[in-house]
Amino acid sequence: MPKLNKIFSDEIPALDEKQEDLLHQVKNIRTTPRDQRFPSTNQANHCWNRYNEWLLCLKQTGNDDAKCQNFRQYALSICPSKWTEDWDEAREENTFAGIKN
Repeated sequence: MPKLNKIFSDEIPALDEKQEDLLHQVKNIRTTPRDQRFPSTNQANHCWNRYNEWLLCLKQTGNDDAKCQNFRQYALSICPSKWTEDWDEAREENTFAGIKN
């Protein structure tokens, strides 16, 4: 039976540009840091704040997605995808209860 460190130390095969980009994205995915304002296991408020922090960043940078990418990733990493999809739709329909554009 091969050792685990041997399995994971093998060289990565040659990748095309798209595959390299995807690999880079996967390697750099980080979850949101712990927030002491939300010490309980229920992270709904943390999720809501992270989503609105992303919107605030967009508002302050003139909708510069590149500068706010970390905030978006934090929101996506802690919030259920159904919530973020619903909030994105509500923003498009101008019915979102959080930070406005």
